[in-house]
Amino acid sequence: MATWNSRGLRGSELEEIINLTNEKYREKNLALIQKIPTPIKPIKIDKENRHITLAYFEQRSTVDYIGAVQGIPVCFDAKECAREVFPIQNVHEHQILFMRDFEAQGGIAFLLIHFTSVDRYMYLPFRRLADFWNRAKLGHEKHFRLEELDEEYELFCKGYYLNYLEGIQKDLLSRDESGDLS
Repeated sequence: MATWNSRGLRGSELEEIINLTNEKYREKNLALIQKIPTPIKPIKIDKENRHITLAYFEQRSTVDYIGAVQGIPVCFDAKECAREVFPIQNVHEHQILFMRDFEAQGGIAFLLIHFTSVDRYMYLPFRRLADFWNRAKLGHEKHFRLEELDEEYELFCKGYYLNYLEGIQKDLLSRDESGDLS
């Protein structure tokens, strides 16, 4: 069974940026995106500081965020990576299956990855993530490198906002051009 501890806050800076961005999108009626909490069962609590120090996940999470952008259903996960190599094990099989099924229903699924060592933010469309996942399943590299990602999907953080709608737009355009609307 999975447990949560102080390492559970990894990625919280990226998530805070995304949360602020989502609030701005909502205020401007551009999108309505919600953070999906992962239910946990606290085991140990530091009563003095009122912090959970050990907990069990009650169920597997799907993705970090879900919502709609101008009527288009979207779901995505936010990941931080300290190096320019992203371990594919950081995305769990149940997340891959959920994103695959989400796209099969006409939605858009993707990852937002912050490569912290070089301070670069990337939008990774699900179809490309699936390529990396399948490559690993076939016994090849169990990771992908920043240099393998399409530079056109690089996002820029302006202040405390990460305009990932640009990535969604490029993703949609690439689907239109390839004829892949699923």
